[in-house]
Amino acid sequence: MSNSSSTRTSRTTVKTPLAPAAIGPYSQGVLVDNTLYVSGQIAIDPETGSMISGSVEEETERVLENVGAVLQAASMNYENVVRCEVFLTDVNDYAQVNEVYTRYFNETPPARQAVQVAALPRNARVEVSCIAVR
Repeated sequence: MSNSSSTRTSRTTVKTPLAPAAIGPYSQGVLVDNTLYVSGQIAIDPETGSMISGSVEEETERVLENVGAVLQAASMNYENVVRCEVFLTDVNDYAQVNEVYTRYFNETPPARQAVQVAALPRNARVEVSCIAVR
């Protein structure tokens, strides 16, 4: 049975030089109507294209700044985020990651999952992706 209504969906690629360029065949973000899907971000410095070195806290901060740059490119911010996915190579880093994460998502934190994975691109220790809604 076909639906005769002509509902059109708007789909836009979101790209900003303030977040790292994609290191594969994907977009930094895709905006579908009022929903933004932000690709997983790791601790790449967008100016140098290199992974930052430092603590897992510093890595998490760079990751969330990268997420924020993609949000900003779509005229959104952390308050628009409704769901985050956090990937850790060591679940023992969970408390340190949460300490930084709380600085970005504190008033009304989004739904979230956090999982340990065997490895991440560029030997990252943390990766975050999210969905945001206007």
